[in-house]
Amino acid sequence: MSRPVIVTGAAGKMGRRIVAAVVADTRLELKGATEAADHPDLGKDAGELAGAGPAKLELTDKLSDLLSAETVVIDFTAHQASAAHVRACADKGSPMVIGTTGFTDAEKKSVNEAASSIPIVMAPNMSMGVNLLFHLIGETARILGDDFDVEIVEAHHRQKKDAPSGTALRIAEIAAGAKGWSLEDTARYCRQGDIGARPFKEIGIQTVRGGDIVGEHVVTFAGQGERIEICHRAHSRDTFAGGAVRAALWVAGRDPGIYSMQDVLGIGA
Repeated sequence: MSRPVIVTGAAGKMGRRIVAAVVADTRLELKGATEAADHPDLGKDAGELAGAGPAKLELTDKLSDLLSAETVVIDFTAHQASAAHVRACADKGSPMVIGTTGFTDAEKKSVNEAASSIPIVMAPNMSMGVNLLFHLIGETARILGDDFDVEIVEAHHRQKKDAPSGTALRIAEIAAGAKGWSLEDTARYCRQGDIGARPFKEIGIQTVRGGDIVGEHVVTFAGQGERIEICHRAHSRDTFAGGAVRAALWVAGRDPGIYSMQDVLGIGA
């Protein structure tokens, strides 16, 4: 039996790729597709919008009407919308896959509260390559120790609203954790003017925005006489959509709680 799935933000760039991935996977069934109440594409066929052919399913703004305990919701929207969606899913017992970033502390609290009643896979990046990168960053930071400085540069398209990217922040969290540091105390997001020598405990996180860059993260471990660079470049949003599909299949039937893509893939950070 195929697993019913609802895609929120289904008319957006990422939402359309997720809809197409769900339609293409015989293990899943597209049961709903939603958008904001003022979106101009409401009422259109979700499959046709995604370039996946007619799905005989109209884009709607009524998420709550579609929810059930058997239905998994894949949510790649804005943080404000995701916070509302997670409360609706908790009310109906619907598992979630959340790829949204930029949550406020209050919104994170809403997600954590919802996770007491439903399973949620929540990850800043759902590509398999990036989640392998997370694993490699932790191991590299642990092995190299304090003799190597850590710098992170992320690049995304000009429309991305949050900075740094959730992926870059997760990389920094993993590196800081491997060193036994607090990211809050060691993150450096901007350098300008006479900044002096680099502090011993510092992780640089820099942001680039431009054009149609899908996503790029370069992590440099700089030591004396050598440096190591670990890089991931996303060529297509389909890498994220594929990860979301995998997470949707995995999360159904799990105990309530927040899970990561590391859990889905069976690897440690």
